[in-house]
Amino acid sequence: MTARSSARSPTPEFRREAMRIGGALVHRDRVIEVFNPFTECLIGTVPKATLDDVRHAFALARAYKSRLTRCERSEILKRAAAIVRSRSEALANLITAESGLCKKDSVYEIGRVADVLLFGANEALKDDGQIFSCDLTPHGKQRRVYTQRDPLLGVITAITPFNHPMNQVAHKVVPAIVSNNRMVLKPSEKVPFSALAFADVLYEAGLPPEMFQVLTGDPREIADELITNPNVDLVTFTGGVAIGKHIASKAGYKRIVLELGGNDPIIVMEDADLEEAATLAVAGSYKNSGQRCTAIKRMLVQASVADRFVELLVAKTEAWRYGDPMDGNVDMGTVIDEAAARYCESKVDEAVSLGAKVLAGHVRRGALYAPTVVDRVTQDMPLALHETFGPVSPVIRFETLDDAIRLSNATAYGLSSAVCTNRLDYIARFVSELEVGTVNVREVPGYRLELTPFGGIKDSGLGYKEGVQEAVKSFTNTKTYSLPWV
Repeated sequence: MTARSSARSPTPEFRREAMRIGGALVHRDRVIEVFNPFTECLIGTVPKATLDDVRHAFALARAYKSRLTRCERSEILKRAAAIVRSRSEALANLITAESGLCKKDSVYEIGRVADVLLFGANEALKDDGQIFSCDLTPHGKQRRVYTQRDPLLGVITAITPFNHPMNQVAHKVVPAIVSNNRMVLKPSEKVPFSALAFADVLYEAGLPPEMFQVLTGDPREIADELITNPNVDLVTFTGGVAIGKHIASKAGYKRIVLELGGNDPIIVMEDADLEEAATLAVAGSYKNSGQRCTAIKRMLVQASVADRFVELLVAKTEAWRYGDPMDGNVDMGTVIDEAAARYCESKVDEAVSLGAKVLAGHVRRGALYAPTVVDRVTQDMPLALHETFGPVSPVIRFETLDDAIRLSNATAYGLSSAVCTNRLDYIARFVSELEVGTVNVREVPGYRLELTPFGGIKDSGLGYKEGVQEAVKSFTNTKTYSLPWV
C-alpha cells in the first residue's frame, strides 16, 4: 500500500488516483519504513511528506467548498460502515500487523469504527439549529432568533496516535464529514496503513478526496506547518501531554481540541464484589496492551479487602494469554515497539527499587511485555505518578474514603475513573469530588459509546469533549439570525 501527500489540483485523474491510494504524490526517494512490532519484519513503506506537500494539501482543501447535503453525507457514512464491516477480517489483520495489538482487540476496534460511522450518519440527518422567541420580557420584540451551525471557513488539522490506529482516525474525520468540513490528517508514523485504509474506504463510499487527505511524514519536519499553516482554523490532537502543550503554544489564534493522557484509577471499596472488581481490573489494564489513555494505571484498594483482591488479580493476570498478536486465542499482543516495552520494564524495576513487589509478569521479549502486577506501590513512586502506557497493574492500598479521593486526585491528569462499590453515598462522593471527566461505576474507566461525550481536564485536556456529537460542535461556527414574527 502506498500513501499520498497531496500536491496537485482536483482533476478527475486526481480523484481516481486518490480513491486508489489515499491522498497525494508518492515521493519514492523519501519513505518511512513500517515494521511489525512482534516479528520485527518490514510491512512496507509510506511516503515522507515534504513541507511543500503539506502546503499543497491545505491549499487544495481550502479551495474546496463541499455542497454535500445532509442526506448525501449520511449515505456516504452508511456505505462506509457497511464496507468496514464487510472487510473486518482484513482491516483487523492490518491493525494487528502494524500495531502489535492482538487480533481480538483489532476485531473489536473495527466494530467501534463501524459504530462511529453509523452514529455519524445519524447525526448528519439532525437539524442542529435552535429557535428563541424574543417576546420573553417586557422590552422584547415580536421576533424570533434562529441559529445554525456552519462549517469552519478554513481547514481542520487532525493528528492521531498509534494506540487505536483506525478508531482514533474515525473519531476525527467522521465529525468533520458530518459538519461538511475539510480535514488534513497526519496519523502516527508508526501505524499509517490503518489511516490510509480508512481513507480508501471513505473514497470508495463516495467522499470527495478534497474533504479528507492523509499526509504521512516525519513530525519533526512537518508538525509545525500542520499547526501554523494560515489555512488551518482548528487543530484536533490526541496524544501525549508534552506534544499537546507544544501544539497549544504554537497554534496562536486557532481553535484547539486536545485529548491527552491519563492516569486513571480503579477504586475498590470494602463492599465491592471483589470477583467483579478483579475482572474489571485486568480488562482495564491489559486490553489494547494497556495502551489506552483510559487504561487502568492505578489500582486503589481499601486495605481491609486488599489481600483478597490482590490474590484474585494475580490469578486473573496469570490466566491472561499473551504472545503472537495474530493468534486468535491470545488476549494481548505487544506494545507498539521494543522501546515502549523497555520503558514499562524500567518503570517497574524502579518501583521495586523503592520497595514495591512484583507478584506476576515483568517478563520482556522484544516488544512483548507480560501483564504485570506490582503490589505495595505508593503514590509518590514514578510508576503511580506518571503514565506507563503498558500492561502494568500497580496496587496502592488506602484506609478511608477520603484517602481514596485524595489519592485519585493526586495526579496531574484528570481523564476517567472506575469505582467498585454498591453504596450510593460513596458513589455520590466520587461523582462529586473526583477530578476527572468521567466516573464509571462498576465498569472500566474507558467504557463509553462512540456517540457520548469523552474527554478530560487538567493535563488530560482543556475540557473540550470528543465523541461524535461533541466533536461536531467543536468543528462548527454557530451563526445567529433573526426574523420578524407575529
